[in-house]
Amino acid sequence: MTHAAAFQPAGVIPACLLPFHPDLSVDEASLRSHLRDLASVEGVSAIAINAHASEVSSCSLDEQRQIFAIARDELGDRMPLVHGVYAEGSIEAAKIARMADSMGAAALLVFPPSCFSLGFTPEMVITHYRYIAEASSLPLIAFEYPVTSGQGYGLDTLLQLIDAVPSVRAIKDWCGEAQAHERNVRVLQAPGRDIAVLSAHSAWFMSSLVLGCKGIVSGAGSVIADLQARLFRAIAAGDLSTARGLADRIHPLSEVFYTDPWVDMHNRMKEALVLLGKLPCAAVRPPLVKLGDAEVARIASALRKAGLLNN
Repeated sequence: MTHAAAFQPAGVIPACLLPFHPDLSVDEASLRSHLRDLASVEGVSAIAINAHASEVSSCSLDEQRQIFAIARDELGDRMPLVHGVYAEGSIEAAKIARMADSMGAAALLVFPPSCFSLGFTPEMVITHYRYIAEASSLPLIAFEYPVTSGQGYGLDTLLQLIDAVPSVRAIKDWCGEAQAHERNVRVLQAPGRDIAVLSAHSAWFMSSLVLGCKGIVSGAGSVIADLQARLFRAIAAGDLSTARGLADRIHPLSEVFYTDPWVDMHNRMKEALVLLGKLPCAAVRPPLVKLGDAEVARIASALRKAGLLNN
């Protein structure tokens, strides 16, 4: 809880991967190495734990507790940790929030329940967040999905949520539509509201930051946190020439990571870290399966284009 009072969601927040042994148990040694690698990057403001990138949907509550305990033990007070709240029901979400708060999380990243894909009302969204807010006083980051997914809230619902649950201090904006993204930035970050918009649009990070997003949250940061942090600094300094060069390096990796089927995005990132010598294997839990040789070759090619792999 060291960081909870001071942490304001902003800056470059990579979402860490979760390495597994071939038997699909958590590879603690590789997780610790991965966390040290991310925390050593200049400009990283926090690390997201138990989120999409760490295959949280395949992890029990006990495993989430274990993973967070490893992260806290490895990083101590050097790095704020944002804990994902991924749950179908609000009661379970509150349990996760309470656990994360007690273990020293700095903020909570709240995923929409997948049942919302069948339809929801603003009152349901607010109720879900109220359960979480009553279980923890930590700042909440609302994960905004594309409206077309069935799980995206839309700006009107976000505004109602922010008014009803004051601990919502930021959104992770993955709305997937340029005009809606700009509207979110302009409305939510306007004076008097000042909700941080953190971009999850990996293909448009330069555009998002030029527009004024206060940070980025990205699974791709598990591989390219340094490029993302340098891009963030270049935009903050108004150095668009440097920013364009960095965006050109990031682009091939965004293209290869974020493609159909999107559920494999973090599978691909694990393969990238294996190619870079940073993970011993790219094991994923079912229903995900090992990528084929042709796709791994495409990842290697993208790493070369980004200047990260020489062979």
